[in-house]
Formats: sequence, structure tokens, C-alpha cells
Amino acid sequence: MTQAYIVEAVRTAGGRRGGKLAGWHPADLAGAVLNAVLDRTSIDPAAIEDVIMGCVNQGGEQSFQIGRGAVLASRLPESVPAVTIDRQCGSSQQALHFAAQAVMSGTQDLVIAAGVESMTRVPMGTNRTLFTQAGLGHPKSQAQEARYPGIAFSQFTGAEMIARKYGFDRQALDSFAVESHRRAAAATARGAFADEIVPIQVDTPEGVHLHRTDEGIRPDATMESIGAVKLLQEGGVISAANASQICDGASAVLVASEQAVRDHGLTPIARIHNLTVTGGDPVIMLEEPIRATQRALARAGMSIGDIDLYEVNEAFAPVPMAWLQAIGGDRDRLNVNGGAIALGHPLGASGTKLMATLIHALKARNGRYGLQTMCEGGGLANVTIIERL
Repeated sequence: MTQAYIVEAVRTAGGRRGGKLAGWHPADLAGAVLNAVLDRTSIDPAAIEDVIMGCVNQGGEQSFQIGRGAVLASRLPESVPAVTIDRQCGSSQQALHFAAQAVMSGTQDLVIAAGVESMTRVPMGTNRTLFTQAGLGHPKSQAQEARYPGIAFSQFTGAEMIARKYGFDRQALDSFAVESHRRAAAATARGAFADEIVPIQVDTPEGVHLHRTDEGIRPDATMESIGAVKLLQEGGVISAANASQICDGASAVLVASEQAVRDHGLTPIARIHNLTVTGGDPVIMLEEPIRATQRALARAGMSIGDIDLYEVNEAFAPVPMAWLQAIGGDRDRLNVNGGAIALGHPLGASGTKLMATLIHALKARNGRYGLQTMCEGGGLANVTIIERL
């Protein structure tokens, strides 16, 4: 089977809701990371055979096929096709899987997997709530109701369920959140994100500014400040401070075949080693990365001890904490530069965003194998294992 190689992986720095990236139309923001891939590889734009774009809230400015919109907002020629996919929070991780599968099958040789989400301009859930409020129906069908009577599928409920199942109290979750901010602040201070971040021009009252630092990091976060944030539900343990931050951002990864690497003089930075996706309980919903990781490791003939670094999306603190406990991983290898609690979770962009961070972190530590996974709405999970080159 043809090998699939990652040649470049980039992301924007995260923007807070209403923050520095709020003035960017999501198609233009996604176009900026597509342009960055072209700039960094010096590849002929016409050689790109497809763009696969992850996006969750496909409404408003992110409707009308945002993947194609991003191509038309970039330097890619009109001849480059695109498609937009939604696997919830794993959308751009699945975009990477589809790109790798296209290359491995021999169908295509050069594909960009990417993701975008402007959670400022297209608020989370509005692609559902606006229709419901207009009397145009609800996504839960009669057949689903018969199978799951009286259940409102909710990631917030799922996070609370995981915390109870694995015995995590609020103090444990808040401690994890503080550590996420500490790691992200330290990584930023030492320039760990510099190579993966695409600077984005932002107009400010003081003039044009290049946005290159994740806005959500709180270097001064403490147990007291995190613990003072109101709980999302009475008697629960989840707060906005121990969950991922609302975030604007975009990211992109160029996937190439061995033939394309030779033909275009490219230098691979990683090889795809395993691609796995699984589905499980849609009620607890966010626990599926555990089973998906177990399957991925078994299929790859590996153990967690073979993996040098892992990125497990911090949608809510109990998700990576439960994963670590169940898989038996090393906390010192998990989200070493912080995670979405500090850096933000731009939904459809987070998959390729985490991949960019994982590859650059492996390089900085001279690691070989990396694993990425995240929980996804509906009880789904993707796992990607890469080998850094």
C-alpha cells in the first residue's frame, strides 16, 4: 500500500470569542492557512488535488460549502476542488484521515486536510437552534426518540457522567486545568509554538498587529481563580474554567504520496502509521477515545509505552483524565504544551490544529511516535498515530 506522508502542518494562534480573529470571515481565515501551506512548501498550487475541510457549525458565514469558499479565498486556482465534512469536534482529524486514505489508495497524491471555526461569527449550535426556533424541526428523529426515550444528547451531561464514573471531583478537574494553563504559558514563553503558527494580520486601534500568540492562556491561573468560576449545573463539577475555551481558528496539513514527495522535491515531516475511528455510547458520549485508542494500538501492534507523546483534546478536563487512567499513559507525555482548556478549541479546526502541535512537539523532544485522539459528539472518536521523520 502507498504510504501517506505529512509534509507541512500549520495553525493560527487561537482567538478568544470577540477577540483578535473576530474580524476575519471564516473563509478568509481558512484561506490564510491554505496559503501558508503553499508558502512553506513552495509547491505549485495547481498540483493540489483536493482540499478536505472540517467545520462543525455549517451555517451563516460557514455555510455554502466553506471548504470551497476557503479555496476561492486563497491563492489556490479554481481547478482545485474542496469538500466540507462534519464529524463534530473531530472534523478536521477526519479530514486528515480522508486525505491520507486518498493517498494510500493511490487515488490522489497531494491533498490538503484543514479545518476552520469562527465561534465568534457563527456561535456554537446556531446551525441547529435557529432552525428549531423558526419551527423547522429538531435533529432528534422519532426513531431516535424510540431508541433513546427522553434523552437529550448533551456533551455537558456526558462530561459530568465521565467525572462521576472515574471518581473525579472538582478539585481534581481544576488542578488539571491549572496545569494546562501552566504548560501552555511555558510553551509560549520558550517559543514552542513559533514554527506551527501562521501570523494573521489584525487591525487594532494602534495599527496593524500580527496575531501569533494564543489569546486564551492565563499564565496567572491558580486553583483559587479557576475554582471561583461558577459551575455549569448545580451539584456538578464542570465549569467553563475546566472545559475547553470557545475559540476562533484555522489549521491545515498537507498530505503527500511518496511519488509526490519525489516529483515536487518535498521533505516529509511525519508518516501516517495508523488511522482509526470508532463509535460508542452517544449518551455518555465523550468516553469513546478510550476504546478507539485501544483499538488503534492493537491494530498498530503497539502499546501505549511505544508512544512518545499524545494529544488528547481537552474538551472537558475529565476526558483526557479518564483516558489517561484507562489507557495507563504517562501524564508527562500528555498534552505537553497545554491543551484546549488554555489554548482554545475551535471545533472543526481542532483536529489538524492538534496534529500541527503534536508533530512540532515530537521534533522538539526528538520523539518518534505520536498519538492524537479526541471525543466527538454522538459518541465518536478518531485516533491517528504518526511516526515523525
